[in-house]
Amino acid sequence: MSKSNLSLDMDDLLPGLIAFRRDLHAHPELAFEERRTSRLVADALREVGIEVHEGIAGTGVVGVLRAGMSQRIVGLRADMDALPILEQGERPYISRHAGVHHGCGHDGHTAMLLGAARYLARTRDFDGQVAFIFQPAEEGRGGAREMVKQGLFERFACESVFALHNWPDLPVGVAATRTGPMMAAADRFDIVVRGRGAHAAQPHQTPDAVLAAADLVTQLHTIVSRRVPPTQNAVLSVTRISGGQSHNVLPSAVELTGTVRTFDAAVQDTIEEAIRAVAAGVARGSGTRIDVEYVRYYPATVNTHAQAQLALEAARQAGLEAVTAPAPAFTSEDFAFMLQQRPGAYLWLGQGRKAGDVPLHHPSYDFNDDALAGGVRWLVAVARLALGRKSHAK
Repeated sequence: MSKSNLSLDMDDLLPGLIAFRRDLHAHPELAFEERRTSRLVADALREVGIEVHEGIAGTGVVGVLRAGMSQRIVGLRADMDALPILEQGERPYISRHAGVHHGCGHDGHTAMLLGAARYLARTRDFDGQVAFIFQPAEEGRGGAREMVKQGLFERFACESVFALHNWPDLPVGVAATRTGPMMAAADRFDIVVRGRGAHAAQPHQTPDAVLAAADLVTQLHTIVSRRVPPTQNAVLSVTRISGGQSHNVLPSAVELTGTVRTFDAAVQDTIEEAIRAVAAGVARGSGTRIDVEYVRYYPATVNTHAQAQLALEAARQAGLEAVTAPAPAFTSEDFAFMLQQRPGAYLWLGQGRKAGDVPLHHPSYDFNDDALAGGVRWLVAVARLALGRKSHAK
């Protein structure tokens, strides 16, 4: 089937997909609470004759479509959850759930994968099986990890997996990916500095948790520049400091929270060890006790070479401008857990309307419906390239 015919069929699908996307936007659901979303997805898949499996990682849905004789399976994944953000704006489909907002465009991802499922169910011009993976809880809760733990790839033996994310830094019509790291590993540290507390006019009577915390923040921010080789990339940011309730009381404890972003497990090890060493040194010097909790919650998202090249070729076949991403992003993505189990690739799909648009996770962010068709075409092209076309397909 030619790209022109594919374009016409996408135009036929688009009005329904836009309506579906905006309905999801108006009814956002947080991680592992995507009950309405998963029900709508499951019903829409059944309507076009796709085999549906529900309840994976609670609210996850997998649709399976078969065509031809091959038993090979490719996985296409979309995330479904929203963010705990109060939406701002005046669009008619603004969130009806106060404090919950599709500020990362997962409503668009879900709509695009559903569009690809509808199109492939109509044409069935591939040879094998497509697993449409609708995943819950990407935003910090590790829904992909839970799906893998609950046997995703034992039940659906995907040879490879692919996903995309709308990307406001790229214009509509452009798609980018690369071999190797695409998104960073995300770690979190929580530190408690403990003194004893005292009158602020008598600081000599207690280890000063505030002063020790200030010293700790300064030293933490030297770790990347002084412990990590300059040939490696890493980010360490202290993002919260909390302690004390009065101007004349030295608090007994101060809490710090922050994040570390890396692309290499050895660098992760170096930074974690350095954080613990710095904390121990500050504790000894200040007389405080410092407790460190360090959690590696998302690994780096790393594309395999063959699948990254397939993703770029699929973008070209979908009529997109396919470019090699010059560098990975320091944001994180739990699709990484799937890529630890199977070869695959993650792609950025241009979303930007004009310079100055708001970024992802902003209270006013809204997926650009102009990017829907390109995303559907890319997913369809990935399935065809990964599985091959049936010899008798038109």
